[in-house]
Amino acid sequence: RDWFSVMQTAELKGEARGEARGEARGEARGEARGLEKGRAEGLAEGIKMAMARTACNMKHKGIDTATISDVTGLSESEIERL
Repeated sequence: RDWFSVMQTAELKGEARGEARGEARGEARGEARGLEKGRAEGLAEGIKMAMARTACNMKHKGIDTATISDVTGLSESEIERL
């Protein structure tokens, strides 16, 4: 019985360590993926804001909407709302 108890305790400790390591790895991977996704979304949003600012400046200079749309990639309706 003592040998069985020792083996069972060792097995349970091993499982607990394995679970903890797996959980830590999973959290690290999830965090890395989340950061990567957040950076990509932030970059896309920043580019869109820069294009809107450029379009607004071009609009104030009197450049026609079609040309602004070609240069910035914004739709004419988006440009009209600026």
